[in-house]
Amino acid sequence: MADFLHSKLVVTGASGHLGRRVVELLVEKGATRLVAATRTPEKLAGLSGVELRKADFSDPASLDAAFAGADRVLVISTDRIDVPGLRIQQHKAAVEAAKRAGVKRILYTSMLNPDRSHIPFAPDHLETERAIEQSGLEFTILRVSWYAENLPSSLAAPLATGKWFTSAGNGRISYVAREDVARAAAAALATSGGANERLDITGPELLTVPEIAKIASEVTGKPIEVVNVSDEELEKGLAAAGLPPFVIPLVVGTDRNIRAGYFDVESDAVQRLTGKPPQSVREFLIANRAALGA
Repeated sequence: MADFLHSKLVVTGASGHLGRRVVELLVEKGATRLVAATRTPEKLAGLSGVELRKADFSDPASLDAAFAGADRVLVISTDRIDVPGLRIQQHKAAVEAAKRAGVKRILYTSMLNPDRSHIPFAPDHLETERAIEQSGLEFTILRVSWYAENLPSSLAAPLATGKWFTSAGNGRISYVAREDVARAAAAALATSGGANERLDITGPELLTVPEIAKIASEVTGKPIEVVNVSDEELEKGLAAAGLPPFVIPLVVGTDRNIRAGYFDVESDAVQRLTGKPPQSVREFLIANRAALGA
């Protein structure tokens, strides 16, 4: 594959966890014309070998300036899921700015199966993918599975009480560590790959909730009993536990999505892009044992 490390590469959301790590990896790879675009460039003041540009997805003029001269742009999806429709507007603004700037290829961090997902914000990703496809630009869509970094919070109550209430049934999911997503995104941005392709970015294994519970028990030494409930029972239990109202549909939707098989995707894309296999759930939990209270 051709090497684009000396092309003008732009990474949006560069002050976030994923964006910053992608930038750091590209610097390590030897990128010479790298732009870190973010609403808060001051947060990246100590980053060397990178041009900092302000980019606000709600300000098209700032996006024009951020994307000026770019050959390739990695659009990392924003976190604005609190206002319905806002994230789609932001992403479409980024796609339009990329067109105006003459960008040759746009890369985007989407999610698995956005066209049939039960996750509340799946339409944001689906509409963004459509906007990119209709833009006429070359594209690479990175359909990212659930972050392994979500596991410590998911396991907090089960480890504390010994019971994991779930409506996921025997559905399977392949958790992927953020580091592996960053490595895959950096590699995709800096090499040619196939034009107009969608890549599933997953971990190395598909696991059920009981299998994850067993691994967590073995890592922490704390037993976990998986208790299968309905979506409605799970929703009531989460409300009784005091979870914020906007979080409950996301948790229930995640379990429903696992049960429906829409997270049942295992891909070798991380290995193919980076030459290194992604981290397993066991490896991730061992490395993050402190976050599990073990």
